Formats: sequence, structure tokens, C-alpha cells
Amino acid sequence: MGTVVISLDAELAWGFVDFPVLPDRRLARAREMWMELLDLFEKYEVPATWAVVGHLFLEDCDGRHPDHPLDATWFDRERSSEHEDMWCAPGLIDAVADATADHEIACHSFSHINFQSSGATKAVAAAELRRCRRLADRYGVELSSFVFPRNRIAHRDVLARSGFHCYRGQQPQRWHTDNRLTPLVRAVSGSPLGITPPIVHPRVDDHGLVEIPASLLLFCFEGWARQITETLWADPVVKMVQRGVDQVNGSDGIFHLWLHPNNLINEAGIKRMESVLSYIDQMRGPGLAVRTMETVAQRTAGSTPQQNW
Repeated sequence: MGTVVISLDAELAWGFVDFPVLPDRRLARAREMWMELLDLFEKYEVPATWAVVGHLFLEDCDGRHPDHPLDATWFDRERSSEHEDMWCAPGLIDAVADATADHEIACHSFSHINFQSSGATKAVAAAELRRCRRLADRYGVELSSFVFPRNRIAHRDVLARSGFHCYRGQQPQRWHTDNRLTPLVRAVSGSPLGITPPIVHPRVDDHGLVEIPASLLLFCFEGWARQITETLWADPVVKMVQRGVDQVNGSDGIFHLWLHPNNLINEAGIKRMESVLSYIDQMRGPGLAVRTMETVAQRTAGSTPQQNW
């Protein structure tokens, strides 16, 4: 049976904590769009993995974390921001936990530090994970899955020692990624000639963690190329999703979609997500299931080489 996984980097302003200027356009409707997404998942009864920045569990914060091993300047943006409601959001997390769809609340670090950066020592990584687990425990949430900030994978040994079971891996490289042809390939993605995103398979790494690679960022394709393809054909990302769902249906692979709630900045984003979830719901059946990262990890860890995971 094929599987669709949807994971979200639920971070609000923390995704831009190291930016010189916060992107007002991305943050203006961030909380509203978080709830819009939840409503769509409810409408189509699609469970997702919400990888939440741990600081969002806090009711409030003065931006001072003297016992954190990170340099204090990392939190300067939090202290000086005009977007006070973008750094703490327990109500949004409650909404995920209370939803009827069987969502997973996962971890996206405490303060969105790039784990590959020079400042992210093993001590920092351990402190980030320890704080997330402590805050989640207060809410009765057991963290199992991890999404690395900016998808920069590092300190997997610390992740394993901290009690996590799986993480989102990077999308497999293809001939058309990160080269001069990438814009051209994207420009025809909405046509019958368009590419199909990769179908992936989980694996147990050398730390005993289950890596679940990504297949497609749902907001990877914007700007002029999207405008051209929508004029000629349709939303290219929706077309890529449809091809990926069709390919994984009845297979033993995974089609792993991901996004940030703040990728939705207007009605076009809502329309895209409704089209994506509607098609997944339409195709769900004996050959296709929708699962969270945690469920995939459990099935992978419990399988044998002779079994389809």
C-alpha cells in the first residue's frame, strides 16, 4: 500500500529569527492561515505531522533565556519585534491537538537554530531538544518526530539520545534540480510533459532513527513561472501532486509533501491546498493511505527485510 505523508514546519516568526527584517507579507496572516489549514485538514479528514517550534508552547516570554547555551543575541529579534503574537502560540497548538483528524505534534527545535551552524554545538542541540520535550510534556504531548530547521540535518546522535524516533530527510536530488534548467522544468510542470516528484522510502540510519525523505515542497514554485503555467494549463504544483499520488498509489513507497503554514499568504494558497487535499482524499482507498511521520516510523522499525514496510 502506498502512503502520503504531509509535514508542516509550524514556526510563525521563528522561521525568520535570524533575518535582518521580518517578512511582513508572510507573517501578516500567519495565525489565520494556520487555522485555515487546520480547517482544510478537518474537511478532508487528512492527518498531518505538525512540527512545532518549542517556544510556541509558551504563554508569554520576555525574550530572555539566560540558561540557554545559545548566544543571547540569537533572541534579539524576539525581544525587539513588533509581532508579539508570533513568538508564543499555545492556542494554535491546542487547536491541532483538539482537531478530529489524528494529527501528530512533532518537534522543530526550540528556537529554530540551524543545526549545521557554527553556533549549534552538541550542547546547544541537546538544550533545544530538552526544552521542547519539557514543554511538550506539560501539554501531555509525547514528541517522536523531528524536522530540522531549514532541513539542515546534523547531531542525529543527540536526537537519538533525546528519545526521538524519526526525522524528515532531504528530497532526493534529480537531474533537473539546482541547475540552469530548473526554471524551465518548473515552467512546464503543469503541462502533460511535467515531471513527477520522487517517491521515497524510509530507512533506519546508523543511529537507529528512521529517516523519511521529503518528496515535494508544496510552495516550491512561485513567481513568473507559476503565472505562465497557470495561464496555459493549471497550478503546476497541484499537477505534480496528482502525478505523485497516482504513482505512489498501490506501491510500497511514500509521497512526502511538506510546507509552512505561513506559505499561505492569500486565497491562491488556500485554493492550492484545497485542491491537493481533495485529490488525496479522492484517491485514498485500498492502495493508498495517509499517515503521519510517527506512524511511518513505527511501521518501519517493526518491519523485516522481507516485508513491505
